[in-house]
Amino acid sequence: MAMSGGKDDGSPMMEMNTTPLIDVMLVLLIMFIITIPVATHSVDIDLPVPNPNDTPPPPVLPVVNKLVLTRNGEILWNGNVLNAGQLVTNLKTTTTMNPEPELQFQPEQDASYDLSAKVLNIIKGSKVTKFGFVGNEQFSEFDKSAANPK
Repeated sequence: MAMSGGKDDGSPMMEMNTTPLIDVMLVLLIMFIITIPVATHSVDIDLPVPNPNDTPPPPVLPVVNKLVLTRNGEILWNGNVLNAGQLVTNLKTTTTMNPEPELQFQPEQDASYDLSAKVLNIIKGSKVTKFGFVGNEQFSEFDKSAANPK
């Protein structure tokens, strides 16, 4: 807060001192904010009363489909050999089921990377929502023998 005492020639200061005005305005603003009531929005909902005799419905057990890629370049759907067209058909069928079955993807350790990439693109294009990789523990020792030659 700067203050001015006038000019050097002794003439009086001609500007209005706004510092007290700003201080009063800040105090009024704080008082106004404090006195505003807290806005409370509530929606009253009548919830049903639980009946102890009601038995819950049995849980829906999801179907799990396993997709395995072999080192020979085969695509196995639950143990049955498929081609890419049949895979697309099976994936489209599973997306229409309610609930949608889980798709587990497990390439064998020596499976082709190119085939894996192509199958993953097919899966992505089919809009499958329940998807998971299984068997990743087989890759925990990946290429350690090459790092430590005997």
